[in-house]
Amino acid sequence: MAEAVRHACVLEASAAKPGNVHPQASFADLTFDDFVRSADAASPALVRAAQMGVGQSVFQAIEATHAVVSSNTNLGIVLLIAPLAAVPLDRPLREGIGEVLSRLTRDDAAWVYRAIRLAQPGSLGTANEQDIANEPTETLLEVMKLAADRDGVAAQYANGFAWVLDEGLPFLSSVGQDFGQHWEAAVIELHLRLLAEHPDTLIARKCGDSVAAEASRRARRCLSEQVGLPLESAERTRRIGEFDQWLRGDGHRRNPGTTADLVAACLFAAIRERAIEVLMT
Repeated sequence: MAEAVRHACVLEASAAKPGNVHPQASFADLTFDDFVRSADAASPALVRAAQMGVGQSVFQAIEATHAVVSSNTNLGIVLLIAPLAAVPLDRPLREGIGEVLSRLTRDDAAWVYRAIRLAQPGSLGTANEQDIANEPTETLLEVMKLAADRDGVAAQYANGFAWVLDEGLPFLSSVGQDFGQHWEAAVIELHLRLLAEHPDTLIARKCGDSVAAEASRRARRCLSEQVGLPLESAERTRRIGEFDQWLRGDGHRRNPGTTADLVAACLFAAIRERAIEVLMT
């Protein structure tokens, strides 16, 4: 299971998704190697989520990551994968995730708050209720529901991981056996599909709702213009490249980081459910 977590994280970072870090594109404070080191560090703790609890698993994964990289690389990914990894292996994710979420406690919330403070994500802001600067007085599910309207990761806790299990997983399942041959194009399309449907909340926090909506509009246009094009066609690559340039403008402030986190969670779900087969080192 640790390899499934690691593969999902590395695969997400390996694809040249528009606006994100990948092997050919870095940010001033983030490189592809940072994401690989983070995946190596976080995966052992995440696979123990069922035994130690989701919250403590999240904290240990972030603590391990903090020891090897200096920037926040994977807080959203860790928060998304921990509940999925806590579902017993003999149960499908759709059947088991609701029970995992319903059993989350105030102690889980306290561990997650500590993890968030350690990771120090940018543009977090403040909240009128259950602010991260204070100790939580409600369960992790309850505090995530309070943040669901402004954070795509929190929204998954509130909606039973609908974007991951009802959108991302079916798309990857439809790729199926072709994933090994067309993995990068499939990951990029998944990224575009999620961004088209759900404005990126990291962009919204940094740049405002109108910019996040514009990013989603451009993602939808990318998808509509690609209908009928081969996955690796030059025209498809050109159109995605134009969108990539726009996202990377303004000092990378339009980085769709929440969407990237969701992609990693979808990939983990697909690997875990054997919807795709991944061969990586």
